[in-house]
Amino acid sequence: MSGPAAKQAYTREEARRLVGISERQLKSWENQKLVAHHTVFTFLELLALRTLVKLRGDRVPAAQIKRALTALSKKLRHVENPLTELKLYADGKKVRVEIDGKAMDAESGQLLLNFDQVELRRMLEFPLKDPAAEERERRANAERWFQRGLELEQTGSPMENVVEAYEKAIELDPRSAGALVNLGTIHFNGRDFAVAKQFYEKALEVDPEYALAHFDLANLYDERGDRNKAVEHYQAALRIAPNYADAHYNLALLYQGSNQTMRAVRHWTTYLKLDPASHWANIARRELAKLREAAVVPGSRG
Repeated sequence: MSGPAAKQAYTREEARRLVGISERQLKSWENQKLVAHHTVFTFLELLALRTLVKLRGDRVPAAQIKRALTALSKKLRHVENPLTELKLYADGKKVRVEIDGKAMDAESGQLLLNFDQVELRRMLEFPLKDPAAEERERRANAERWFQRGLELEQTGSPMENVVEAYEKAIELDPRSAGALVNLGTIHFNGRDFAVAKQFYEKALEVDPEYALAHFDLANLYDERGDRNKAVEHYQAALRIAPNYADAHYNLALLYQGSNQTMRAVRHWTTYLKLDPASHWANIARRELAKLREAAVVPGSRG
Protein backbone atom coordinates (compact mmCIF):
# COMPACT_ATOMS: atom_id res chain seq x y z
CA MET A 1 0.00 0.00 0.00
CA SER A 2 1.33 3.48 -0.84
CA GLY A 3 0.39 7.10 -0.28
CA PRO A 4 -0.57 9.00 2.90
CA ALA A 5 -3.12 6.40 4.06
CA ALA A 6 -0.35 3.81 4.49
CA LYS A 7 1.19 5.76 7.35
CA GLN A 8 -0.33 5.79 10.83
CA ALA A 9 1.03 9.13 12.08
CA TYR A 10 2.65 12.27 10.73
CA THR A 11 4.79 14.89 12.40
CA ARG A 12 3.56 18.44 12.40
CA GLU A 13 6.03 19.34 9.65
CA GLU A 14 4.99 16.34 7.54
CA ALA A 15 1.31 17.20 7.93
CA ARG A 16 1.89 20.82 6.87
CA ARG A 17 3.93 19.75 3.86
CA LEU A 18 1.30 17.24 2.72
CA VAL A 19 -1.55 19.77 2.76
CA GLY A 20 0.57 22.75 1.68
CA ILE A 21 0.20 25.20 4.57
CA SER A 22 2.62 27.16 6.72
CA GLU A 23 3.16 26.82 10.46
CA ARG A 24 1.69 30.28 10.87
CA GLN A 25 -1.49 29.23 9.05
CA LEU A 26 -1.83 26.06 11.11
CA LYS A 27 -1.39 27.97 14.38
CA SER A 28 -4.00 30.47 13.24
CA TRP A 29 -6.54 27.68 12.63
CA GLU A 30 -5.71 26.17 16.01
CA ASN A 31 -6.16 29.54 17.75
CA GLN A 32 -9.52 29.94 16.03
CA LYS A 33 -10.42 26.40 17.21
CA LEU A 34 -11.09 25.22 13.68
CA VAL A 35 -8.81 22.27 14.46
CA ALA A 36 -7.30 20.99 17.70
CA HIS A 37 -3.59 21.43 18.41
CA HIS A 38 -1.54 18.34 17.56
CA THR A 39 2.15 17.49 17.49
CA VAL A 40 1.36 14.19 15.75
CA PHE A 41 -1.38 13.92 13.10
CA THR A 42 -3.44 10.90 12.07
CA PHE A 43 -4.79 10.42 8.56
CA LEU A 44 -8.23 11.70 9.64
CA GLU A 45 -6.67 14.87 11.00
CA LEU A 46 -4.98 15.33 7.62
CA LEU A 47 -8.41 15.08 6.00
CA ALA A 48 -9.68 17.84 8.29
CA LEU A 49 -6.78 20.09 7.25
CA ARG A 50 -7.40 19.34 3.56
CA THR A 51 -11.07 20.28 3.92
CA LEU A 52 -10.08 23.57 5.54
CA VAL A 53 -7.54 24.24 2.78
CA LYS A 54 -10.24 23.66 0.16
CA LEU A 55 -12.81 25.91 1.90
CA ARG A 56 -10.29 28.71 2.42
CA GLY A 57 -9.08 28.28 -1.17
CA ASP A 58 -12.69 28.87 -2.22
CA ARG A 59 -12.56 32.10 -0.17
CA VAL A 60 -14.92 31.10 2.60
CA PRO A 61 -13.99 33.31 5.59
CA ALA A 62 -12.55 31.48 8.60
CA ALA A 63 -15.25 32.99 10.84
CA GLN A 64 -17.95 31.60 8.52
CA ILE A 65 -16.33 28.15 8.66
CA LYS A 66 -16.24 28.32 12.46
CA ARG A 67 -19.94 29.21 12.66
CA ALA A 68 -20.79 26.39 10.26
CA LEU A 69 -18.80 23.80 12.24
CA THR A 70 -20.36 24.95 15.51
CA ALA A 71 -23.87 24.74 14.03
CA LEU A 72 -23.24 21.28 12.58
CA SER A 73 -21.91 19.97 15.90
CA LYS A 74 -25.12 21.11 17.58
CA LYS A 75 -27.48 19.83 14.90
CA LEU A 76 -25.74 16.51 14.20
CA ARG A 77 -24.97 15.14 17.63
CA HIS A 78 -23.64 11.85 16.27
CA VAL A 79 -20.97 13.66 14.25
CA GLU A 80 -17.81 14.23 16.26
CA ASN A 81 -15.80 16.07 13.61
CA PRO A 82 -17.71 17.59 10.68
CA LEU A 83 -14.45 18.25 8.82
CA THR A 84 -13.71 14.53 8.51
CA GLU A 85 -17.14 12.89 8.69
CA LEU A 86 -19.18 15.10 6.34
CA LYS A 87 -18.86 16.29 2.76
CA LEU A 88 -18.42 20.06 3.14
CA TYR A 89 -18.09 22.44 0.22
CA ALA A 90 -18.20 26.14 -0.54
CA ASP A 91 -21.18 27.87 -2.11
CA GLY A 92 -20.15 31.51 -2.44
CA LYS A 93 -19.14 32.44 1.08
CA LYS A 94 -21.47 29.85 2.61
CA VAL A 95 -20.59 26.34 3.76
CA ARG A 96 -22.89 23.61 2.47
CA VAL A 97 -22.99 19.98 3.55
CA GLU A 98 -24.20 17.00 1.53
CA ILE A 99 -26.00 14.27 3.49
CA ASP A 100 -27.99 11.39 2.03
CA GLY A 101 -27.85 13.02 -1.40
CA LYS A 102 -29.38 16.28 -0.17
CA ALA A 103 -27.72 19.66 0.24
CA MET A 104 -28.05 21.53 3.54
CA ASP A 105 -26.93 24.98 4.56
CA ALA A 106 -24.46 24.15 7.35
CA GLU A 107 -25.33 27.14 9.50
CA SER A 108 -29.13 27.35 9.24
CA GLY A 109 -29.94 23.68 8.56
CA GLN A 110 -32.10 24.72 5.59
CA LEU A 111 -32.56 22.06 2.91
CA LEU A 112 -31.62 23.25 -0.56
CA LEU A 113 -32.40 22.13 -4.06
CA ASN A 114 -29.49 20.18 -5.51
CA PHE A 115 -30.94 19.16 -8.87
CA ASP A 116 -32.14 15.72 -7.86
CA GLN A 117 -32.81 14.18 -11.26
CA VAL A 118 -35.61 11.78 -10.37
CA GLU A 119 -37.59 14.37 -8.42
CA LEU A 120 -37.16 17.03 -11.07
CA ARG A 121 -38.32 14.77 -13.88
CA ARG A 122 -41.32 13.73 -11.79
CA MET A 123 -42.33 17.30 -10.90
CA LEU A 124 -41.77 18.96 -14.29
CA GLU A 125 -43.89 18.72 -17.43
CA PHE A 126 -43.76 20.20 -20.88
CA PRO A 127 -47.41 20.22 -21.99
CA LEU A 128 -47.94 19.88 -25.73
CA LYS A 129 -51.24 21.68 -26.20
CA ASP A 130 -50.79 22.85 -29.77
CA PRO A 131 -51.83 20.10 -32.19
CA ALA A 132 -49.68 21.48 -35.05
CA ALA A 133 -46.70 19.28 -35.90
CA GLU A 134 -44.34 22.28 -35.98
CA GLU A 135 -45.36 23.34 -32.50
CA ARG A 136 -44.95 19.80 -31.19
CA GLU A 137 -41.49 19.58 -32.67
CA ARG A 138 -40.48 22.93 -31.19
CA ARG A 139 -41.59 21.90 -27.71
CA ALA A 140 -39.98 18.49 -28.09
CA ASN A 141 -36.72 20.23 -28.94
CA ALA A 142 -37.12 22.44 -25.88
CA GLU A 143 -37.60 19.32 -23.76
CA ARG A 144 -34.42 17.83 -25.22
CA TRP A 145 -32.43 20.95 -24.38
CA PHE A 146 -33.89 20.94 -20.87
CA GLN A 147 -32.89 17.30 -20.35
CA ARG A 148 -29.47 18.15 -21.74
CA GLY A 149 -29.12 20.86 -19.12
CA LEU A 150 -30.01 18.37 -16.38
CA GLU A 151 -27.42 15.90 -17.68
CA LEU A 152 -24.72 18.57 -17.82
CA GLU A 153 -25.61 19.68 -14.30
CA GLN A 154 -25.45 16.12 -13.00
CA THR A 155 -22.06 15.40 -14.57
CA GLY A 156 -20.43 18.60 -13.32
CA SER A 157 -19.96 20.21 -16.72
CA PRO A 158 -18.88 23.88 -16.96
CA MET A 159 -21.68 26.11 -15.75
CA GLU A 160 -21.73 28.14 -18.96
CA ASN A 161 -22.68 24.97 -20.85
CA VAL A 162 -25.49 24.24 -18.40
CA VAL A 163 -26.82 27.80 -18.67
CA GLU A 164 -26.65 27.64 -22.49
CA ALA A 165 -28.77 24.48 -22.55
CA TYR A 166 -31.47 25.93 -20.29
CA GLU A 167 -31.49 29.21 -22.22
CA LYS A 168 -31.93 27.29 -25.47
CA ALA A 169 -34.91 25.46 -23.94
CA ILE A 170 -36.50 28.79 -22.99
CA GLU A 171 -35.78 30.25 -26.43
CA LEU A 172 -37.65 27.35 -28.03
CA ASP A 173 -40.41 27.33 -25.43
CA PRO A 174 -40.76 30.44 -23.20
CA ARG A 175 -43.15 28.41 -21.05
CA SER A 176 -40.43 25.94 -20.02
CA ALA A 177 -40.96 26.46 -16.30
CA GLY A 178 -38.36 23.84 -15.37
CA ALA A 179 -35.60 25.63 -17.29
CA LEU A 180 -36.64 28.95 -15.74
CA VAL A 181 -36.45 27.50 -12.24
CA ASN A 182 -33.08 25.87 -12.84
CA LEU A 183 -31.61 29.10 -14.19
CA GLY A 184 -32.98 30.81 -11.11
CA THR A 185 -31.25 28.27 -8.88
CA ILE A 186 -27.94 28.74 -10.69
CA HIS A 187 -28.14 32.46 -9.95
CA PHE A 188 -29.27 31.72 -6.37
CA ASN A 189 -26.18 29.59 -5.82
CA GLY A 190 -24.10 32.42 -7.26
CA ARG A 191 -25.64 34.80 -4.69
CA ASP A 192 -27.27 36.85 -7.47
CA PHE A 193 -30.60 36.92 -5.68
CA ALA A 194 -32.23 39.66 -7.77
CA VAL A 195 -31.81 37.71 -11.02
CA ALA A 196 -32.75 34.41 -9.34
CA LYS A 197 -35.97 36.02 -8.10
CA GLN A 198 -36.85 37.13 -11.64
CA PHE A 199 -36.48 33.60 -12.99
CA TYR A 200 -38.52 32.06 -10.17
CA GLU A 201 -41.30 34.63 -10.59
CA LYS A 202 -41.33 34.09 -14.35
CA ALA A 203 -41.74 30.35 -13.76
CA LEU A 204 -44.74 31.09 -11.53
CA GLU A 205 -46.22 33.36 -14.20
CA VAL A 206 -45.97 30.42 -16.59
CA ASP A 207 -47.35 27.95 -14.03
CA PRO A 208 -48.79 29.40 -10.80
CA GLU A 209 -49.33 25.86 -9.50
CA TYR A 210 -45.63 24.94 -9.73
CA ALA A 211 -44.73 23.75 -6.21
CA LEU A 212 -40.99 23.59 -6.84
CA ALA A 213 -40.87 27.24 -7.96
CA HIS A 214 -42.68 28.30 -4.75
CA PHE A 215 -40.23 26.21 -2.68
CA ASP A 216 -37.17 27.78 -4.32
CA LEU A 217 -38.59 31.29 -4.04
CA ALA A 218 -39.26 30.62 -0.35
CA ASN A 219 -35.63 29.54 0.09
CA LEU A 220 -34.53 32.80 -1.53
CA TYR A 221 -36.70 34.94 0.76
CA ASP A 222 -35.51 32.92 3.76
CA GLU A 223 -31.88 33.51 2.75
CA ARG A 224 -32.57 37.26 2.50
CA GLY A 225 -34.21 37.34 5.92
CA ASP A 226 -37.76 37.97 4.69
CA ARG A 227 -39.48 35.34 6.82
CA ASN A 228 -43.02 36.42 6.02
CA LYS A 229 -42.53 35.99 2.26
CA ALA A 230 -40.66 32.73 2.83
CA VAL A 231 -43.58 31.36 4.86
CA GLU A 232 -46.02 32.53 2.19
CA HIS A 233 -44.28 30.57 -0.55
CA TYR A 234 -43.59 27.45 1.54
CA GLN A 235 -47.31 27.42 2.35
CA ALA A 236 -48.14 27.86 -1.35
CA ALA A 237 -45.93 24.87 -2.18
CA LEU A 238 -47.75 22.80 0.43
CA ARG A 239 -51.17 23.92 -0.80
CA ILE A 240 -50.22 22.51 -4.21
CA ALA A 241 -48.29 19.48 -2.93
CA PRO A 242 -49.33 18.69 0.69
CA ASN A 243 -46.79 15.87 0.90
CA TYR A 244 -43.82 18.04 -0.06
CA ALA A 245 -41.57 16.87 2.79
CA ASP A 246 -38.75 19.39 2.32
CA ALA A 247 -41.22 22.28 2.49
CA HIS A 248 -42.55 20.96 5.81
CA TYR A 249 -38.96 20.68 7.08
CA ASN A 250 -37.95 24.25 6.17
CA LEU A 251 -41.26 25.67 7.38
CA ALA A 252 -40.79 23.91 10.72
CA LEU A 253 -37.34 25.52 11.02
CA LEU A 254 -38.80 28.96 10.29
CA TYR A 255 -41.60 28.61 12.81
CA GLN A 256 -39.25 27.23 15.44
CA GLY A 257 -36.87 30.16 14.88
CA SER A 258 -39.68 32.64 15.42
CA ASN A 259 -41.00 30.87 18.55
CA GLN A 260 -44.22 29.71 16.90
CA THR A 261 -44.03 26.41 18.74
CA MET A 262 -47.34 24.85 17.84
CA ARG A 263 -46.86 25.47 14.13
CA ALA A 264 -43.31 24.15 14.26
CA VAL A 265 -44.51 20.99 16.04
CA ARG A 266 -47.21 20.45 13.42
CA HIS A 267 -44.76 20.64 10.52
CA TRP A 268 -42.06 18.55 12.24
CA THR A 269 -44.70 15.90 12.93
CA THR A 270 -45.94 15.94 9.34
CA TYR A 271 -42.39 15.73 8.03
CA LEU A 272 -41.71 12.64 10.16
CA LYS A 273 -44.83 10.95 8.79
CA LEU A 274 -43.60 11.58 5.24
CA ASP A 275 -39.93 10.76 5.83
CA PRO A 276 -39.57 8.63 8.98
CA ALA A 277 -36.33 6.79 8.24
CA SER A 278 -33.77 9.21 6.78
CA HIS A 279 -30.95 11.09 8.47
CA TRP A 280 -33.11 14.22 8.27
CA ALA A 281 -35.79 12.45 10.27
CA ASN A 282 -33.33 12.08 13.14
CA ILE A 283 -32.78 15.85 13.13
CA ALA A 284 -36.53 16.46 13.01
CA ARG A 285 -37.09 14.13 15.98
CA ARG A 286 -34.46 15.90 18.01
CA GLU A 287 -35.89 19.35 17.24
CA LEU A 288 -39.37 18.11 18.09
CA ALA A 289 -38.11 16.69 21.37
CA LYS A 290 -36.48 20.03 22.23
CA LEU A 291 -39.79 21.82 21.71
CA ARG A 292 -41.66 19.31 23.84
CA GLU A 293 -39.10 19.60 26.61
CA ALA A 294 -39.31 23.38 26.58
CA ALA A 295 -43.08 23.44 27.05
CA VAL A 296 -46.05 21.16 27.34
CA VAL A 297 -47.56 21.04 23.86
CA PRO A 298 -51.15 19.79 24.02
CA GLY A 299 -52.05 17.27 21.37
CA SER A 300 -48.50 17.10 19.94
CA ARG A 301 -47.96 13.46 20.73
CA GLY A 302 -48.88 10.70 18.34
